[in-house]
Amino acid sequence: MKRIVWSVFVALIMLCPLGAEAQRRNEAVIQLQKLNTFYRYLQGMYVDSLQLAPLVESGIRSMLADLDPHSVYLTAEEMREQNESFEGEFSGVGIEYNIYRDSILVINTVDGGPSERAGLRANDRIVTINGESVVGITRDDVTPKLRGLRGSVVRLGVARRGEPSLRTYDVVRDNIPITTVDAAFMADEGIAYIKVNRFGRTTMREFREAMAQMSGVESLILDLSSNGGGLLDQAVEMAGYFLPRQALVTYIEGRTIGPEVYRSNAGGEFSGNVVVIIDEASASGSEIVAGALQDWDRAVIVGDDSFGKGLVQRQIPLGDGSAMRLTVARYHTPSGRVIQRPYEKGHKDEYYKAHIARLNGQESDSTQNALPQYLTLRSRRTVHGGGGIQPDVRVKSDTTRVSNYMARMVAQGVYNDFLMEYMDLNREQLDRMYPSFAEFEREFVLTPQQLTRLTKAASERNIEYNESEFNHSKELILTQLKAMIAQRLYSTCEFYRVMNPRENAAYKRALEILRAWDEQGAKILAGQ
Repeated sequence: MKRIVWSVFVALIMLCPLGAEAQRRNEAVIQLQKLNTFYRYLQGMYVDSLQLAPLVESGIRSMLADLDPHSVYLTAEEMREQNESFEGEFSGVGIEYNIYRDSILVINTVDGGPSERAGLRANDRIVTINGESVVGITRDDVTPKLRGLRGSVVRLGVARRGEPSLRTYDVVRDNIPITTVDAAFMADEGIAYIKVNRFGRTTMREFREAMAQMSGVESLILDLSSNGGGLLDQAVEMAGYFLPRQALVTYIEGRTIGPEVYRSNAGGEFSGNVVVIIDEASASGSEIVAGALQDWDRAVIVGDDSFGKGLVQRQIPLGDGSAMRLTVARYHTPSGRVIQRPYEKGHKDEYYKAHIARLNGQESDSTQNALPQYLTLRSRRTVHGGGGIQPDVRVKSDTTRVSNYMARMVAQGVYNDFLMEYMDLNREQLDRMYPSFAEFEREFVLTPQQLTRLTKAASERNIEYNESEFNHSKELILTQLKAMIAQRLYSTCEFYRVMNPRENAAYKRALEILRAWDEQGAKILAGQ
């Protein structure tokens, strides 16, 4: 009799988990039936005719909003834009443009791209597209008219300064690369600098090409500031560029997924000293790279606390080109730190407000001290978890020279207005005077008359001139405008070549560390 009772007891224990799981499955079926019933009666009985697509989209968005901050719904158009960004190219005419005085002004043409091959030049104005006037067009309406299938032809009517009649160009659309490496140059003897804006399909190819084009690279500043992430495989490969073969880069765990481990494949391709720059907008893939190099004591991390986005999303197509990105797991650094900072489900606004509060230094010291501690894998020095990557050397951006007057000019587009007019009037002269960036860097300066035109442009935007505030910000304004002009004359790389040595505190600190590596960088990584 005792044996029978014991057998029944054991059987009940074994069945309990199955019963609980069966209950969860049954509850899921009931709720799905409820949702189907609601949709069926809404469609069949509601008093007025309905546009069901926006209702369904709204319902999906609302449900996802009650989850974590990074589970999202993407429309078909948003998916196309995202895919282009990650894949690294789209089909179009190959121009950088802006809307200036109601027409499309060509800022630059892509080197070797369709528009350059057809004969378009910087400062040309596009006034017709396929015979239709585009004077007064909005920026949002330009892209659909210029992009199209590769090999298709678009006819552009172009007004060029000094010519009385329009020029007509038949431009054959082609694939246009979307680069993820913004800048690569030698910052000092033996010290290279590379700025990566996101992780797309071509990132590591671009990165290796940039490294190969610079000679004598002994040390590297890898700038991941404002890098919001992207494709995981590219982030893992970038970390592996600096780490030994099969070194752990990151791992993920979730309720139904994991653990999945990601390791470096090829092994360390670069053995020199490394400093990685991060800031409050560095997220996801950039945090994976920075966290792995920090945990392996491979690089000194300089800058500010990163964003703390360490949730893994799986993209699920919804049949009409739209998709949802559903959070399924969390990323961990090699030492075990969770990258994702804490959040409360359904409170997305509070999540981002807490991030802003942290940026403004409103976190208490007790909060910082309470963060969990981990040990790096080689020197066993202490690093902190609790969300995001904390730098080894904290460098805050200097905002003391940004006056209210300057901030209003930037926010209300005065810089853009001034630059559009300035480049429209002076582009040809600038090209003649500064055929190389070295000459531009050495000799170019905006005149007092040109700065007067800037303040006049601000007045036209109802921004009252404030002499003391303008003088307070004057040097910063001059540097920013010079960098923007360099970008338009040459490339994005030259923007950073102007800005970094003058205004980027993290960049200047990174240079100091690499120049005195034995006294600074090596000691930081050794925990001394």
